[in-house]
Amino acid sequence: METVEVEPHVLANRRGVAFGLERPNSMVECVITIATLEIHFWLEPGASDARIMKTFRDGYGRIRAIAERKLLVHPAARPELTPDDFARP
Repeated sequence: METVEVEPHVLANRRGVAFGLERPNSMVECVITIATLEIHFWLEPGASDARIMKTFRDGYGRIRAIAERKLLVHPAARPELTPDDFARP
């Protein structure tokens, strides 16, 4: 069985960045919203695609950790990371 990798990219509607997480025997597409990058990763509003991707790459470790936790709770879902996912209690 062949899986398709999801290379990180800015969505066509510029509402987020799509990226893939490897799961056993599959790849799950996840999305982090631009609002989340602005609020929790200091992305400036109206940033270029290149700047969005740099901010995403710089914060990828934290982004991936939250996405993996969200997948553990909802394994069948396609995770969309929002500002609430990164808010501290």
